[in-house]
Amino acid sequence: MVQNDLSRAEVEERADELSFPLSVVEFLQGYIGIPHGGFPEPFRSKVLKSLPRIEGRPGASLPALDFKALEEGLRTAHGDDITPEDVMSAAMYPKVFQEYKEFTSVFGPVDCLNTRLFLDGPKIAEEFEVELERGKTLHIKALALGDLNKAGQREVFFELNGQLRSVLVKDTVAMKEMKFHPKAQKSIKGQVGAPMPGKVLEVKVEVGAKVEKGQPLCVLSAMKMETVVNSPMSGTVKAVHVSADSSLEGDDLILEIEE
Repeated sequence: MVQNDLSRAEVEERADELSFPLSVVEFLQGYIGIPHGGFPEPFRSKVLKSLPRIEGRPGASLPALDFKALEEGLRTAHGDDITPEDVMSAAMYPKVFQEYKEFTSVFGPVDCLNTRLFLDGPKIAEEFEVELERGKTLHIKALALGDLNKAGQREVFFELNGQLRSVLVKDTVAMKEMKFHPKAQKSIKGQVGAPMPGKVLEVKVEVGAKVEKGQPLCVLSAMKMETVVNSPMSGTVKAVHVSADSSLEGDDLILEIEE
């Protein structure tokens, strides 16, 4: 609502053509139960259209989960350092947990870093400590950055427990291709723009495809939240301006539809 400058009344009125986050759609489907007083109508029907609905308590119809088998599968895939918290995380958020384990397998136990170091990195000449476990603390001092090489990497010089070290690190910012997407003109109904900044996970249609109003066109991801972008009208796809993994800002043009 903030990104698109929409009021509550406008959201309710245009619910059948707006693109809502997948979490909102699943909530309205009843995936986490029925709220006190029921779901708001006709808002719910406008958003869901023909999507299935869950009546009653969702857990009542879920198949039983073998936590022991899940734990054994996690140990086979990720080693024996699987905790009960890992098992519960994998049960409730399997995709997010898998991404987390893949990340830590590359970058190590980043949870030992404080928030600023994790998000921004250390400043040159800054010293800091990283406690891996009780009695095992690393003393690190950032020294210098080398020039960007042809592979898009920089040599990072630092001290580790008083010893000079260096490592090649990919500079993702310097190597990022600057792509400027045209903005969707809201006055033209056939121009479909990104409802919020994010990355394109999947494009579901091609040029020339016939689409119906409310049909899913593509899926965006932002801050671990998936949003399905639906067609605001029926017609034919005239042009597609994005592909999978494209990074978009709010209102960037995704595709064009003509009647």
